Amino acid sequence: MTQTDTISANQPRFAALPDSPFPRLNALIEGITPGKPPLIMSLGEPQHPFPAFIPEIIAAHAHEFGKYPPIIGTKDFRDAVAGWLTRRYGLKHVIGPGLPLDPEHQILPLNGTREALFNAALVATPLATAAKKPAILMPNPFYQCYAAAALAAGAEPVYVAATKDNGFMPDFAALPEELLARTAMIYFCSPANPQGAVADETYLRDLIRLAREHDILLAIDECYADIYDETPPMSALQAAFNLAESAPRGTGPSDPLANIIVFHSLSKRSSLPGLRSGFCAGERDFMARFRMFRNVAGPQVPLPLLAASAAAWNEDSHAEANRLLYRRKIDIAERIIGNRFGFYRPRGGFFLWLDVGDGEAAARELWAKGGVKVLPGGYLSREDLTGAVKNPGAAYIRVALVDGETQTEDALTRLAEVL
Repeated sequence: MTQTDTISANQPRFAALPDSPFPRLNALIEGITPGKPPLIMSLGEPQHPFPAFIPEIIAAHAHEFGKYPPIIGTKDFRDAVAGWLTRRYGLKHVIGPGLPLDPEHQILPLNGTREALFNAALVATPLATAAKKPAILMPNPFYQCYAAAALAAGAEPVYVAATKDNGFMPDFAALPEELLARTAMIYFCSPANPQGAVADETYLRDLIRLAREHDILLAIDECYADIYDETPPMSALQAAFNLAESAPRGTGPSDPLANIIVFHSLSKRSSLPGLRSGFCAGERDFMARFRMFRNVAGPQVPLPLLAASAAAWNEDSHAEANRLLYRRKIDIAERIIGNRFGFYRPRGGFFLWLDVGDGEAAARELWAKGGVKVLPGGYLSREDLTGAVKNPGAAYIRVALVDGETQTEDALTRLAEVL
């Protein structure tokens, strides 16, 4: 073993983990007195009212806190999720056992999606060998959880630029064949955080074909799927079923959802980030392995929270009202910001991704002069591991439209005046 090999072997597993963006932001503005009463637009924590029935259902099921919840949740929860998928995406296949999407074996409850996005990499990634180190691909900018999961699984995180030039849709197919051959998993987010871009069916079909060609698991983060401006975003599940129906008989995989797992959450859809409740659904074989892992790892969702979650997935009017609140705030942003800072209406999600030239400088100035706290885009992205490709988010700030309309209008007015 060479000296370089020894150093590499002794390097802490998470040495390459990007810093968390929020401590970095706090350090950036430390010691600066805000120029006006603070307005926080850095954190994507929904502030809209959550459904009034949630606490009532939790209280009615409170006695179930005395029971260990099953890792697969309850039948009511799985049926509620299957029903929502059917309504939201027109998945006529969501019927029962033996059909393309089986609620009993292809849906699992989650403690919010973050834990499952992390844990999926541990199940999907093979052991590294001297000849082949697995890779996990992710958009750049990216959710920090993706990078942490890749490193925990012993894989190389590969950051694939999602920029204005490619419509904020990373071009995974353009990567070298050698890299794709050792890729275990691809993280992808649509609607995208932070850019609000939405993958169309052509993009999703091409991504599914690429994954199947190289036997890569697609981990599709669809947590913002019910927050959109005009057109409901398509799910990878829809694209996969459509792909299967359009294929000549006898071709394609036996499971229409082969190589696909999608993740959804009530945090954004129902303004319930503290409930820590979501689900994943997808390929039958992977879901069976994931279920086995989770039986040991034990990330159960308590039964009273499953009951409340089932009610939330069964009810759509609160999600529509929530979506309209976000749409009104995008209207406010368009009126105040206009055509400055590269403003565009995000197709999904509740973030503005504004090109201000220097994200860090703008964040400091907004705090010092306007009391508005935003996140530098460079803290959500990074240069590639070689340093050869610059940080694609460095020129941007991310602005979270999560507060009330009055506070949002005030904050955006200050932003426009300061910058």
